[in-house]
Amino acid sequence: MRNGTGKARPVAAALVLGLVLVLVLAGGLWWARPWEAPPAPVSEAAEEVLPLPPEPPRVVDSPDYEECLGKLRDDAQGALAFAEAWAARDGGDGARHCSALALLALGEAERAAGRLEALGRAGRAGAAARAVVLGQAGQAWMVAGQPVRAHGAFTLALGLTPDDPELLVDRAIAAGTLRRFGDALADADRAVALDGQRVEALVFRAAALRLLERPQEALRDIERALAIEPGSPEALLERGILRQLGGDEAGARADWESVVAASPGSGAADLAEQNLALNAAGPAPR
Repeated sequence: MRNGTGKARPVAAALVLGLVLVLVLAGGLWWARPWEAPPAPVSEAAEEVLPLPPEPPRVVDSPDYEECLGKLRDDAQGALAFAEAWAARDGGDGARHCSALALLALGEAERAAGRLEALGRAGRAGAAARAVVLGQAGQAWMVAGQPVRAHGAFTLALGLTPDDPELLVDRAIAAGTLRRFGDALADADRAVALDGQRVEALVFRAAALRLLERPQEALRDIERALAIEPGSPEALLERGILRQLGGDEAGARADWESVVAASPGSGAADLAEQNLALNAAGPAPR
């Protein structure tokens, strides 16, 4: 779930890409507001967005827990079977956590989210570990297309660890999905204040600023993000949108072409190619 580098985690990266989809609307060329795009189907998203437990903290300390977690990436069905058998032997919180993550990896995001949230609320682990689990619940609710539940889970997590910039970014995503752009900006502001090197926080703050019709501030955040992580595909996608909206079609094309060249075959490249195709087509006849 978390990597400590300031770069986008798997879940956040997948959401960023999904949030900058393009649409042709009203006979002209428009870029969808980033939180208006529908979530990817769970069957397509589950493998990419599996939020593997961080290290530390863990919800328990046992060899069975480590073995179960070790199976998740390559054998989710095996991890689920192991967790269920372990639960029958009174595996407790460790078995419940591993089984929930296995369900998420198998595409059952809603079931996984409910189990993770219950564990985060009532588990015996310390506050930091339960906050991680609640954060995973929130991400699973997002994958399941339930941003209200996601926002609630992230809020519970922040009640345990209020100065966690990653949780603040996650809640900003959920708030934006609910079209609460002011709330999204407030969480992104706090995340940047806590960790000014966190690229994903800067990108989401830029998107929120754009949606609040503050494009110059948004562009400053994107330039700052690119200074930290040159070539960030999410930042380049957003800068391309800002440039296009500002009338700089050549600059927008250059950004999207950079994404395609640097990350061929990626989700970011696919979206950049869509933007380029729409840009080339020009406004539809009225």
